[in-house]
Amino acid sequence: MTNENAPPDADRVFKALADPTRRTLLDLLVERNGQTLGQLCANLAMARQSVTQHLGILEDAGLISTRRRGREKLHFINPVPLHEVYVRWVRKFERQRLDLLHDLKQDLEGDGP
Repeated sequence: MTNENAPPDADRVFKALADPTRRTLLDLLVERNGQTLGQLCANLAMARQSVTQHLGILEDAGLISTRRRGREKLHFINPVPLHEVYVRWVRKFERQRLDLLHDLKQDLEGDGP
C-alpha cells in the first residue's frame, strides 16, 4: 500500500535513516560539512568500502551531495529531504500536542470557551 501524499523518495530517506552508521555519517557532516571519504572513515571503525556503500545509500536518498575538488570527493549534507519528512510526519503531531497543551492551559486558568 502506497501513500499518495508521501514524497516520492520518502522510502529511500527512511531506509537511509534506519541505519545507525548512516545516522552517524550525517552527524559527522553536520559537525563539519564537506568532508572527504578518508576524513569520514577516520571516525568509524569500518572499511572504506563499507563507508562508501553507506554514503551511496545516503546520496541515493538525497541526504548528501558530493563535489569533486581535484582528486578528492567532498561530501555535504542536504537537509531538504529531512525537512520534508519533518513537515509530512512530525510537524502535524507537534501542532496537535501544542493545541492540546494550549487548551489545557486555558481550562486550568479558567479562560476556556
